[in-house]
Amino acid sequence: MQWITLNEYSASEPIQLTDRQVSQLGAPDIGMQIEAIDSRGACVIRTGSSVGVVCVDGLTLEIRPKIPLDRLFFMLVYAMDPRAWRHDETVFTPEMTVLESIVPAFVRLVSRATYRGLLQGYVRHEETSAALRGRLQVGKQMTRQRGLPLPVEIAYDDYTPDITENRLLLAALARLSRLPLRSLRSMRALREVGAAFQGVTHEAYRPADLPEIAVTRLNEHYTPALELARLILSNSTIELGQAVVPGVTLLVDMNQIFECFLHRALRESLKLDGRQFPRGDKRLFLDDRRRIKLEPDLSWWGEGRCRFVGDAKYKRIKVSGVPNADLYQLLAYTLAAGLDAGILIYAAGESEPTRHKVPMAGKTLIVDSVGLHGEPVQILREIDRLACAIRGLAKHVPTTRPTAFSN
Repeated sequence: MQWITLNEYSASEPIQLTDRQVSQLGAPDIGMQIEAIDSRGACVIRTGSSVGVVCVDGLTLEIRPKIPLDRLFFMLVYAMDPRAWRHDETVFTPEMTVLESIVPAFVRLVSRATYRGLLQGYVRHEETSAALRGRLQVGKQMTRQRGLPLPVEIAYDDYTPDITENRLLLAALARLSRLPLRSLRSMRALREVGAAFQGVTHEAYRPADLPEIAVTRLNEHYTPALELARLILSNSTIELGQAVVPGVTLLVDMNQIFECFLHRALRESLKLDGRQFPRGDKRLFLDDRRRIKLEPDLSWWGEGRCRFVGDAKYKRIKVSGVPNADLYQLLAYTLAAGLDAGILIYAAGESEPTRHKVPMAGKTLIVDSVGLHGEPVQILREIDRLACAIRGLAKHVPTTRPTAFSN
């Protein structure tokens, strides 16, 4: 097995790749570019925002983030459950791969979710039986058994751990165990925590078919583990069109992780709920005919209108022929919301904090950043600083509503 390690947003040295490897690595779901150098198979691999591992046809490609692994998983866990990160005792070492660091983090979340035992629920069963149990299905009895007394068509509810929540966790544990783990400790941990799922069906979920689970007071303690399980399962196969090829991936998008973390951390600091501070809200339109829909990453809603609007960018967008695309996007948000100012928040290093006055539109575009290399408490301190600035903007909302605004 050939092993290649690259960083996010980087390029490899020329490497020999087979046609099959080129096809699989260049699949749209992988998010990287393969550039042919010569006719003998030499190629350059250019990575994007995704980090993790890709295993295809005898090649394992590891993509590492530019920030330390423990900061990556702090953001990941915090976005799922702001309380869970304080109890995370995972030890990260410099030689750990992204994959090796995901395993202990997921095992810990699963163990915490199931330490009182597996969640159980009622599952409806319909079957043909020699004995009456539950309810007799009269219609099926008449059509299938032609009125004969035996066997009987019955339906009953069984209280069991074989429910969707446990099936998802078990599927993610199984998927991780099939990846190229170097650590015997990680493999043993997966086996040990998986042994608790006795009586749970092994489901082979495809990324496009993952079930949605409504959070209730009965299963809310499963939420962090389920969200990471969905992330593992949704990024774990390579699909070319309608075909699933024999390759395995585990990739996470740093753009998505940063946006999710920033939104959740700001919401916690501002002490707002999901209705007041939604992610990707769809109530803004740029035009009066409501055809140009806008979905800002950050927005604060109250008293019947948008009180703050902002955007989050892990990486500065570079669009060919369109310089400052991020600022144009923020300007559109402030225009649609009828606000005097908005904030564009980068990961530190992508842009210097500044303010841009747009006199023709009467808008101020504020550019700020949050550092991701410090300790978690330092990162959250920066979040509190940004939340304070957002509160200041939300206090000074124009009394007139924009014509393109939509409730």
